[in-house]
Amino acid sequence: MSLSFCGNDLKNSYSVEKGVLNNGCFVDALNLVPHVFLLFITFPILFIGWGSQSSKVQIHHNTWLHFPGHNMRWILTFMLLFVHVCEIAEGIVSNTEMKSNHLHLFLPAFMGFIAATTSVVYYHNIETANFPKLLLALFIYWVLAFITKIIKLWKFAEEGVGVEHLRFCITALLVVLYGLLMAVEINVIRVRKYVFFTTPQRVKPPEDLQDLGVRFLQPFVNLLSKATYWWMNPLIIGAHKRPIELKKIGKLPIAMRSLTNYLRLKDAYEEQRQHAEDLDRTPSIWRSMYRAFGRPILLSSTFRYMADLLGFAGPLCIFGIVKHLDNKTEEVKMNKTEDLHFGVYFMSSMELLQNTYVLAVLLFLALVLQRTFLQASYYVTIETGINLRGALLAMIYNKILRLSTSNMSMGEMTLGQINNLVAIETNQLMWFLFLCPNLWAMPVQIIMGVILLHYLLGYSALIGASVIVLLAPFQYLIATKLADTQKSTLDYSTDRLKKTTEILKGIKLLKLYAWENIFCDSVLETRGKELTSLRTFAFYTSMSIFMNAAIPIAAVLATFVTHAYFSEFRLRPAEAFASLALFHILVTPLFLLSTVVRFAVKAVVSVQKLGEFLQSEEIGEDSWRNGDMSVSLDSCKKHTVTTKAINRKQRYKMDSYEQPMRRQLRPSETEDVAVKVSDGYFTWGTNTSTLSDINIRVPTGQLTMIVGQVGCGKSSLLLAMLGEMQTLSGKVYWSNKNRYSVAYATQKSWLLNATVEDNITFGSPFNKQRYKAVIDACSLQPDIDLLPFGDQTEIGERGINLSGGQRQRICVARALYQNTNIVFLDDPFSALDIHLSDHLMQEGILKFLQDDKRTVVLVTHKLQYLIHADWIIAMKDGSVLREGTLKDIQTHDVELYEHWKTLMNRQDQELEKDTEIESQTTLERKTLRRAFYSREAKTHIDDEDEEEQEEEDEEDSLSTTTSRRSKIPWKVCWRYLSSGGFLLVFVVVTSKLAKHSVMVAIDYWLAAWTSSNFNTMEHKPIINSDHQSYVPVFIILCAAGIVLCLITSLTVEFLGLTAASNLHHNLLNKIIHAPLRFFDITPLGQILNRFSADTNIIDQHIPSTLESLTRSTLLCLSAIGVVAFVTPASLIALVPLAVAFYFIQKYFRVASRDLQDLDDSTQLPLLCHFSETAEGLTTIRAFRHEARFKQRMLELTDTNNTAYLFLSAANRWLEVRTDYLGAVIVLTAAVAAIWMSFYGLQSGLVGLGLTYALTVTNYLNWVVRNLADLEVQMAAVKKVDSFLSTESENYEGSLDVSQVPEDWPQHGEIKIQDLCVRYDPMLKPVLKHVNAFINPGQKVGICGRTGSGKSSLSLAFFNMVDVFHGKIIIDGIDICKLPLQTLRSRLSIILQDPVLFSGSIRFNLDPERTCTDDRLWEALEIAQLKNMVRSLPGGLDAVVTEGGENFSVGQRQLFCLARAFVRKSSILIMDEATASIDMATENILQKVVMTAFADRTVVTIAHLVSSILEAEQVLVFSSGILVECDSAANLLAQEDSLFSVLVRTHK
Repeated sequence: MSLSFCGNDLKNSYSVEKGVLNNGCFVDALNLVPHVFLLFITFPILFIGWGSQSSKVQIHHNTWLHFPGHNMRWILTFMLLFVHVCEIAEGIVSNTEMKSNHLHLFLPAFMGFIAATTSVVYYHNIETANFPKLLLALFIYWVLAFITKIIKLWKFAEEGVGVEHLRFCITALLVVLYGLLMAVEINVIRVRKYVFFTTPQRVKPPEDLQDLGVRFLQPFVNLLSKATYWWMNPLIIGAHKRPIELKKIGKLPIAMRSLTNYLRLKDAYEEQRQHAEDLDRTPSIWRSMYRAFGRPILLSSTFRYMADLLGFAGPLCIFGIVKHLDNKTEEVKMNKTEDLHFGVYFMSSMELLQNTYVLAVLLFLALVLQRTFLQASYYVTIETGINLRGALLAMIYNKILRLSTSNMSMGEMTLGQINNLVAIETNQLMWFLFLCPNLWAMPVQIIMGVILLHYLLGYSALIGASVIVLLAPFQYLIATKLADTQKSTLDYSTDRLKKTTEILKGIKLLKLYAWENIFCDSVLETRGKELTSLRTFAFYTSMSIFMNAAIPIAAVLATFVTHAYFSEFRLRPAEAFASLALFHILVTPLFLLSTVVRFAVKAVVSVQKLGEFLQSEEIGEDSWRNGDMSVSLDSCKKHTVTTKAINRKQRYKMDSYEQPMRRQLRPSETEDVAVKVSDGYFTWGTNTSTLSDINIRVPTGQLTMIVGQVGCGKSSLLLAMLGEMQTLSGKVYWSNKNRYSVAYATQKSWLLNATVEDNITFGSPFNKQRYKAVIDACSLQPDIDLLPFGDQTEIGERGINLSGGQRQRICVARALYQNTNIVFLDDPFSALDIHLSDHLMQEGILKFLQDDKRTVVLVTHKLQYLIHADWIIAMKDGSVLREGTLKDIQTHDVELYEHWKTLMNRQDQELEKDTEIESQTTLERKTLRRAFYSREAKTHIDDEDEEEQEEEDEEDSLSTTTSRRSKIPWKVCWRYLSSGGFLLVFVVVTSKLAKHSVMVAIDYWLAAWTSSNFNTMEHKPIINSDHQSYVPVFIILCAAGIVLCLITSLTVEFLGLTAASNLHHNLLNKIIHAPLRFFDITPLGQILNRFSADTNIIDQHIPSTLESLTRSTLLCLSAIGVVAFVTPASLIALVPLAVAFYFIQKYFRVASRDLQDLDDSTQLPLLCHFSETAEGLTTIRAFRHEARFKQRMLELTDTNNTAYLFLSAANRWLEVRTDYLGAVIVLTAAVAAIWMSFYGLQSGLVGLGLTYALTVTNYLNWVVRNLADLEVQMAAVKKVDSFLSTESENYEGSLDVSQVPEDWPQHGEIKIQDLCVRYDPMLKPVLKHVNAFINPGQKVGICGRTGSGKSSLSLAFFNMVDVFHGKIIIDGIDICKLPLQTLRSRLSIILQDPVLFSGSIRFNLDPERTCTDDRLWEALEIAQLKNMVRSLPGGLDAVVTEGGENFSVGQRQLFCLARAFVRKSSILIMDEATASIDMATENILQKVVMTAFADRTVVTIAHLVSSILEAEQVLVFSSGILVECDSAANLLAQEDSLFSVLVRTHK
């Protein structure tokens, strides 16, 4: 056929006799003019614009959309493009009806499509370049296009073409669209006045876009980029080159920050509150949430409805395509001449929809739109959910800062409850918001689906639908059961973790006593219970998966079998496959419904808890709190912190300037009183007053001391002055300048999770000189020197554990450093030893604070400091006993003064005794040093086991790192699967493959059955029995499918369970039998992580991810297989799609992992910030630092929200792309099938191919997301696996147990021959060539300076270190040849740190249960503990809490002594056993060793030389060499011996 614009089958194609406009071809040609005009004008401008980017305003993002009607224009343009596509389709289909080609039928439409596309590209470039004058070209285009279309429509109407003709409708639509676009353009001119006006409007970009830190651009980009997340491309592709860091994701836009959202929610809540007060109800949180966040939820629901309705286009298009392919055979060409106007054919609307190719394109467009709307709906709900969570967190935090102290201390609000609110309840609400559009979208979807099924299949469809509906409650039941099981599993795993932690903390003792296996068994017992619970969990999970897979099969079976037997019409391929696709659509909402309902129930509970919390009591608004500083989050912009600091500095200068004049006055007039309480009655929330009749004053600039017995209300008095207690009556007056200038150190020290420096400066500006002075006053320098990074070391909950004294000194340092007028110190000496207390009193309080003329209020028990006090307040039983100077009290209350004097004498004696012992502080420092000595080998181990990788990365070039980052850890996966056992893996693989093959077989059989029906004569009532041969096979296949679903879901879960149980078992065994060195160089937290987080992932997360991954992958593969089988031609198109898919998943997985890590790592600081705020409430409020903490909380919340938002945007990015790929697969499958059907492809198979192609869109993104999840989760297996390769100790030994005498060692004779010891083959020896001989029953002392190898020798006796030369022979046997269990169970040791385990006293003394009660009582009597244990409830079975916290340190050490005595061993080793105990306990110990152990060999390793002065033999070590060996007396006689030097220096 020759090509010609107007066609050459009519003679008058080109004639204009009836008038130019009456020639239809000319009118179409006229319609080309505007399009060509636009292309001619815009192309040069676009190319020049792209060539020179200089015209752009200098602004961070080229995404500034500021022309009015922006979104409207994009939507109209998309509609225009769609109408043009319809016009092209109509033109092409009409053209096929003509004898020759009429290009004018579709060419103008095609040009219109190009022009519309150009118009939007052109507009976008002009908008981002901010050059509105160029929009004039578009305005002219819209006007011209509008006029030409009007002419065309007018001519159609004249010719009698009406609504029944499709081309008329299309032209009318185009007129409307061009008219609207013209209106949008006029509006831009009206608002921006860029032309026809003298003063164009000036506009500034929004704040967010001027801020270079804002990287989350979703709210600012154009519609197309919003829908496809195009703006995410640089981030996701960049992640491949270098990991995404917090810097890279920047800040949130203002509208999404938690402060903005908090204000929205707070206003709504306050409104509700006022409303509720009028009606005497509690304010409704639901309503306030709806007020604040209702609009986006409605928008999301709208998107969701549109997506759901478009979802039905799939089945309907399949129905249309298959049906029309069927009808092709009987179609008789009708005479089509009657519809000719202008000499060309005009088709009706229905006719176009009967063209199968048009349906295929429509199906494609519907899928793309449906997926776009669905992702938009998801995104909007997620963004709203995150905004809601940010607002709730800010609301909870604000409330925490105002909680009354009594609430916290009386246990009405526990820390646990607050942490739950933050970590669990807010997340529950966020998740509910994510899912809530489903609540109202699902019923509509289900009803629509059922109506369509009924339309296709009649009543038999209702039976299938009822199967689905009836089984839905079961799913809900299973879902609730799952939640319950998870709770009980959690309890068991907490218990197991507690036991594991105890083992790891006391691992040294367990190894020395050879008790590892006993404790290991107790962990395994708990693990057994946990596994039972996990089995139930696995069972319910697999049932849930099974229901999800089996319900559609059951529904299809019920429907089609009913239809075969009870319907008089044959089942045709069109109905069969359309209804199959509908069943697939119906199952999803029903499966999700149970989840959504469960979340809805949880959300109701969460809101209830939140409501109670927000209604709980707040702190009393004292007169002094009503000042100008009631900081709320509203005013909490960044600057509050800095201004406060500046003010404080100025105030400080002023004060120090005025004070010298006031110093001479006696504290009588009020101005000289910093704080005054008159007639005060205060309470902790009950109505009985804790403090009564308080009349006191605190003189300005002086040192006031508050003294009294324990529990008489000293700390309460401080808190009452700070306004933390409830005032029953009376008043607290603060002089004006002091009210907001208080520093406060609590009795129970409270640290931030921050560096030491941040803990001390606490938000004040850093002043080096002042900082140094404070550190010296609190003698913190030696402690700081021990820390790995000095004062930049993180301390606090997540940082390094400091001892009580160290923590307390940091808290005091914080109070000293602040530039405040008043300092409150609550018993700062309680955890300090005498030297430090004196130093702190002299340097810190008397010198540092008094020189500054600061008012100091000091609560203390150390009466010897009373002489320094300017003013004394003595308390008794909650009221003030006396007030005045020491002189006043001496004259007026002689009795009290005398009482104090006797107490002071007693304290002085303690002081003398205390100086003899090595002070507690040196001990604490020792503990700290010990915590780090081990790290020197491996300086700083990161929890992620990535050190090796990072080193390699630095050497490699970038390209290899990227390839490593995108590799899937196949090795680890194999390791995991092999832990599950090969048999199970085999069963899983075969059952999975069988299940999917059967699924395909069912559908293929359906295709064969329906096609066979169709080939026999149509619409005949069923008489012949052909369906009877098809139905039984169909039933058998469906039954087999259901059974296989059950088998696969069960086997996968149980494979996961077996793997988890094996991995944990091996891990525990490896770790418990690892050498001591392993625990020295591996941080405890890291080992615990393997047992907690990683084990939890392996237990609960990997199996379901693995199941989901295999299922979605096999579904996609089987779908592609079916498509390839039906239409082999479509394979050609699949190749480029596969390549695209490969790159999408590769980039996504890397980015997703980074964002997941960021989300995890930003969550922890947020939760910690909440819990540390709740703990340190009184301190924060005393310092008046609420604003700073709120600011910090907002920053942490925003950081976490940013990471989460980016993560969800990345998920949308992936899903949109895989969905579009899926749509393209459907299009190619449809086109190929239609084309093949002309060559005799059965219509049943076409339906089969299309139904399968449709499922691909649903599952492609699941493949990638599960792959990404699995990769993250496999890291847990990798970490556990890295520990499985640790070397165990050699437990065997070369001697057999039978060769060792039962009572060995009977005498206790020790020979040390040329002994060399090291901790690790890589390290230097710690003992070099030691020779010694110890007689049976001898008392030996070992001493030397720190690090001289004393303790290493004690470990060598137990073969805990590497003895690489020489030997130790005990009673004639070389200990290195003995099995470790035998050796260690025959010796006894008392360690420096007393270790007790939770359980009973009996368990602590004798975990092996081998001794009689008499033996245990005897041991307790020797250790002087018998009476104490007798008095406990339960005696020997009395409870010991974790770590023995319910006993004092001295008592714990005595228990350890008893434990050593229970084991009747002839050798006892005491490793610095008296270091951490008081004099009295030490005396008991020495006495016991002399009497009870008289006949045994005792080796004492002494840190205080004084404890071994009576020893019969002393070994003195220096740097690993034995320097002196003689009796103590002989060594002391030699003046220059190292021993006498040590005695003299008291080291």
